[in-house]
Amino acid sequence: MAKLTDPADLIRVVADPLRLALLGRAAEGRVAIDEVAEAFDVPKRRVAEAVGKLRATGLIDDELRLADDQLQQIVKSLPTAAGAAAAITNGPWTSDEKQVLARFFSGSRLVEIPASRSKRRLVLERLAQEFEPGFRYQERDVNFTLQLFHSDYASLRRYMVEEGIMTRAEGVYWRTGGRYPTSTDQA
Repeated sequence: MAKLTDPADLIRVVADPLRLALLGRAAEGRVAIDEVAEAFDVPKRRVAEAVGKLRATGLIDDELRLADDQLQQIVKSLPTAAGAAAAITNGPWTSDEKQVLARFFSGSRLVEIPASRSKRRLVLERLAQEFEPGFRYQERDVNFTLQLFHSDYASLRRYMVEEGIMTRAEGVYWRTGGRYPTSTDQA
């Protein structure tokens, strides 16, 4: 087997529990085949074969230590998350706020709900842009819209009410806060 260049190949190699344990030992220092065989109650030959496969892929060097440089190359080849879609960052946001939105969105999906109240408020204000002021929405319609952005739509809906961005009465919601885009924000 050649040196790993594809992250999927790495997963295939380390999916074996013995090879994964060997990598853990190699991260601590030199792998001792006898000790690993005894610790895991497997034949020395099986451990030696697993070490051989890890050496062939470049994950363990000739001194039976973890090959950090090979791991770093794999990390560099991993795909990066898509940036926030332009539709997310267009609007009444400062450049700093656009950076915060870009951190929490990948494409048009909210990657995580921010723990920080100020950042969460900004994300909620962005989501509020999906609701027309003055229009009444049934809860299922609010859920549907929020679910397009994140699977935990119930938390988003609750936060929007708590922050005064939306008001709820008798299962009906309407937008009562947040920022309102101007005609220049849409450009």
